[in-house]
Amino acid sequence: MVSVHTVVSFDFATSVIPGWHTTIFPPYFVAGAIFSGFAMVMTLLIIARKVMRLEHYITAKHLDNMAKVLVLTGLLVGLAYTTELFMAWYSGNPYERFTFYNRAFGPYAWAYWLMFSCNVFVPQLFWFRRMRRSIPVLFVASLLVNVGMWFERFNIVVTSLHRDYLPASWSHYTPSSVEIGILQSLREVPGFLAFAVVFLLWVLREQTVAVVALMLLGLGTAATGFFPTVIGLYVTTVIMSLGFHYFETVKQSLALQWVDKERAPHFLGQLIAVGSFA
Repeated sequence: MVSVHTVVSFDFATSVIPGWHTTIFPPYFVAGAIFSGFAMVMTLLIIARKVMRLEHYITAKHLDNMAKVLVLTGLLVGLAYTTELFMAWYSGNPYERFTFYNRAFGPYAWAYWLMFSCNVFVPQLFWFRRMRRSIPVLFVASLLVNVGMWFERFNIVVTSLHRDYLPASWSHYTPSSVEIGILQSLREVPGFLAFAVVFLLWVLREQTVAVVALMLLGLGTAATGFFPTVIGLYVTTVIMSLGFHYFETVKQSLALQWVDKERAPHFLGQLIAVGSFA
């Protein structure tokens, strides 16, 4: 982890792009990797702990200690953010100053403050033992940390490039053909993860899973027009795809519940034929 994130950070730090040309990137990236890694592990542990009934193995003490690590690494990430701001001001470089001012107050300020809130403010809840012992708080906070870390990468890349040295070329970010490929990849991630419906069926009935999946499909489809940005498109596509693939996973078994075993193969064939024709 240290070697990979240090090398990746050097790719940014050795460039001459304002916002990237900074020596704080190596420790900043390593601290962020530990931070987001613990958050993702916490998310998965909480799910596995509940679904697989591992409360005696994954105890509240373990989650409490992980929350303490999130506080520490969150403070390190917050220190890196404020150090970047200070060095942009202290350097006297007008381009560095503009880049960070643009991040905080420009057209993508919402992404910057969302990153700051998720990665710096949310972990401060864990100074309180009651918060560190609350499973819902731990779960939501771990999700928000990973949302914040995704927006950290978005801020580093997009806000450093969408306004360059030539004001005539300034524009909002628009996706390239490569990024459209990323969108298609995101669309298929829920399909790849459709096997996870097996775990949901341990705690929810098939009918409930199908209803929730249809609601997600409708929500993602309806919300697409209300968020005409690349981030909005990514998020709504994943929500829509999640609902579609999880509904497809359970719909045949739900349909077969209406017929007896002798007619099931014939009925299933008819169902697939009608679906293919439609």
